[in-house]
Amino acid sequence: MTRSKFLNKFSVLLFTFTGILVMGYHPGIEDDGVYLAAIKSRLDPMLYPRDADFFRLQLQASQFDTWMAWFSRMAHLPVGWAVLLVQFAAIFLVLWAGRFILRYLFEDPKAVWGGVALLSAMLTLPVAGTALYIADQHLHPRILATALAMLALTRILKRQYWLALPLLLVGFLMHPIMGAFGFSFAFFLWLAHSNWKPGWFQAGHASLALALPLSWLTDPPTTIWHKALESRQYMNLYHWEWYEWLGALAPILLFGILWRVARGRGDEKLSRFALAVFAFAVFQQLVAFVMLTPPQFIRLLPLQPMRYLQLVYIFLLLLGGALLGKYLLRSRIWLWCVYLLLINLGMFVGQQQLYPATAHFELPGFDSGNKWLQAFDWIRNNTPVNAYFALDPRYLKRDGEDYHSFRALAERSQMADDIKDTAVVVLAPSLGPRWERETDALANWQNFKLPDFERLKRDFGVDWVLVDLNQDPGLDCRWHNGTLAVCKIP
Repeated sequence: MTRSKFLNKFSVLLFTFTGILVMGYHPGIEDDGVYLAAIKSRLDPMLYPRDADFFRLQLQASQFDTWMAWFSRMAHLPVGWAVLLVQFAAIFLVLWAGRFILRYLFEDPKAVWGGVALLSAMLTLPVAGTALYIADQHLHPRILATALAMLALTRILKRQYWLALPLLLVGFLMHPIMGAFGFSFAFFLWLAHSNWKPGWFQAGHASLALALPLSWLTDPPTTIWHKALESRQYMNLYHWEWYEWLGALAPILLFGILWRVARGRGDEKLSRFALAVFAFAVFQQLVAFVMLTPPQFIRLLPLQPMRYLQLVYIFLLLLGGALLGKYLLRSRIWLWCVYLLLINLGMFVGQQQLYPATAHFELPGFDSGNKWLQAFDWIRNNTPVNAYFALDPRYLKRDGEDYHSFRALAERSQMADDIKDTAVVVLAPSLGPRWERETDALANWQNFKLPDFERLKRDFGVDWVLVDLNQDPGLDCRWHNGTLAVCKIP
């Protein structure tokens, strides 16, 4: 390896460290309640004997949990360290591929590192109204699919199509929705670099959108499905706020302008790449309108077609940072220092506000200081593997909880919650009746007395509960931390 190649890889590695330190690391939060539980279930089939459907059904089309369980075994790593290592690797690959793309588009190294620096700092930038970040603060199959798609794009730019296809296929197996977006953009990038005229793009948009086989999802949804969907309003494009629409449409306009400007200046590489992003975004936006506008297609909402914007935002940050580096920062060292400080410090402060009751970086085996996580740890280490728990159905939104999943971190079965399990019900409507029955049984949780807990045991087989310390003296409480108590129902 030459000295320059080593320095380049080391620089990307450094930006990876910086990016992850800025974004933080929080395993088991939000979506990871599904994915981490699924991985642990693969590693130990004895876990979750009562509620595995609340994560297995969502992962039917993905190989992510199977692959991660295999990696944990083969690497002889505890699952906590395995997912952290893969998270780091995925971020590194995204930044490495981003650097490759910028090197292809710009000869000036200041442009290349300006773009990589901006993307590494902005990994947790919200993507319009899609309720996702460019990268999550935990390992999500979406970032693996994104990393593989980005690598595939580097092969397309080198015209190594035989390498791009398997990368896209593996990304699709990790996360089918994001994998499909990867295929879509790869097609437009290939087309932009072919000898076909740009007018071909415009002629094909409507016909491709209308050719999608959508009839299989036109069956009327159930009342319970609608009830679960109400907690996921971001899936409905027409419930977005004006600023979310701006966040969706402005990047499309910017890439259209960049395409025309770069073409006018004779910059063929930048012009073709901007055209690929512009055409991809226009096409996917048309698909989203086709999918989400007719009321008979409401069942398509869980496919979340607007999440194509994740790739658009990645390219927006890469090219935006590159243009800043080339035309504004240049060789001014002091300006680079200000630039790096502002983009990283600003995002770091923002992340501190998201999870105020938890350490910014949650390493496996270390106490994060969170009272809820202390309770989850005690439960995981001191209750039977087949214990069946009930807890506040809205516990994820309780003060100090910071959206950490009981199921993923306590590693015990629980009755359905009214926050995260709704997303699973939207994707797997067959769980709707069970979810409604269990959440209705937990309604008015804060006022539960001993007879209410006994009813849960009689009707659902629940034998353990996680409650506020002062909730009811009739329970057989085995542990508390001054805030929460773990109790057995008599």
